[in-house]
Amino acid sequence: MRRREAGSTLHTLGYVFDNDSTHSEEQHRCLAAAYDPVTLPRLAATGVGDGWRCLEIGSGGGSVARWLAARVAPTGEVTATDVKPHHIPETPRLEVVRHDVVTDPLPEAAFDLVVARLVLQHLPERDAVLGKLVRALKPGGLLQIDEFDTSYEPPLLAPDDRAAGLYTAFLRAKAAAMRAGGGDPHWGRRVPAAMRAAGLVDIDPQPFIEARHAGSAGLRLQLHHTYHLRDKLIAAGMTERDLDEVRALMRDPSFRAASSVLYSTQGRRPAVGGGS
Repeated sequence: MRRREAGSTLHTLGYVFDNDSTHSEEQHRCLAAAYDPVTLPRLAATGVGDGWRCLEIGSGGGSVARWLAARVAPTGEVTATDVKPHHIPETPRLEVVRHDVVTDPLPEAAFDLVVARLVLQHLPERDAVLGKLVRALKPGGLLQIDEFDTSYEPPLLAPDDRAAGLYTAFLRAKAAAMRAGGGDPHWGRRVPAAMRAAGLVDIDPQPFIEARHAGSAGLRLQLHHTYHLRDKLIAAGMTERDLDEVRALMRDPSFRAASSVLYSTQGRRPAVGGGS
């Protein structure tokens, strides 16, 4: 595995989760447990294999990039980028790059497959970044973007109306923290149209939703966010007592909530001289 620097600028405006905090490793574990079961089968269906050249931006803990590196061996290569990439472990066929996708360049027409999971929704410049990712694809190459639409994630079973309202208030506060940095917590539903506007074809959005409960990775991630985003949640109007109570609620074995919708959307760059 190689590590290199692609630029000195760290553009973190809009990204509410610090990738270098005491909470970041748990964030990565929860994300992988909750969403690798969606992301990885979608990637496998592309046929990614030996000899492919792949890019993942915002790799975080590197679970997706490491999976890809195993798939493209022995002759392919995966580039994994992040503004703070030191959490990505060394892996054969994997190059780790410190890179800011907003301000640093990407090679053009270089990759068979580009992946971005839960990154662009945080970036005010998401449309420009999407264009950069499209240009990084080889003709005929595939882009997969996995993003949330958090407009629907209601509590389904809570001890009482107050507890249900508190969980809803927590979700509103988290969305407000995203918007304060220029994020769009509903962007998942807009990805297919954005891909089409960027010139991709064969666009295939797939929605995923599940029940959250105390034993689920998705609810463990929400519980983790009450710690990781504590200061931002307080700034958005929650109190320490609110946070203590919503944590207790999410640990309650009887609690149930619907997850937000995760849209896994793929699109293809047209082949040279071809269309869809």
